[in-house]
Amino acid sequence: MSDKKFQNKYRIPSARAQWWDYSNSAAYFVTICTKNQENYFGNVVDGEMQLSEIGQIAQSEWEKTTEMRQDMNLQLGEYVVMPNHFHCIIIIAENQYNDKNTIQSVSPQNKFGPQSKNLASIIRGFKIGVTANARKIHADFEWQSRYHDHIIRNIKEFQRIENYIFNNPANWGADKFYR
Repeated sequence: MSDKKFQNKYRIPSARAQWWDYSNSAAYFVTICTKNQENYFGNVVDGEMQLSEIGQIAQSEWEKTTEMRQDMNLQLGEYVVMPNHFHCIIIIAENQYNDKNTIQSVSPQNKFGPQSKNLASIIRGFKIGVTANARKIHADFEWQSRYHDHIIRNIKEFQRIENYIFNNPANWGADKFYR
């Protein structure tokens, strides 16, 4: 752990790629887990995910992502709600926030400033939407504080990840998140 403190608390180094702008036009593979990997979202039965009420909320909130952020030109790829985690591919296409011609005409922002119009803001909005609605059903619902992302670099990798997500329920018993 780093010995640097912020507001008298130890800071955990960011898991994000320091060399990448997460508002960039790209495809991203994201995994988000529930706190303590609690199975809030349902169960896998015979290789198929059976969503609980909270699982249905997660699915619904994800499906609203593009309509809620129309200005970001988003596309949803393959996704799956699993008992204690969520996998997705999300594509941020070129838009007014990542168009290099537009960005050059705007003064540079502090990279540690507010995170908006990027992957982190999309995930934060999704997690907030699920949490607000899930707590009406289960007051203790929580997400893990962080999430995992991977910048998809080519079509072969995209197809491999898409296949992994699609087959995740069938492979649940061997999954590292299986509980």
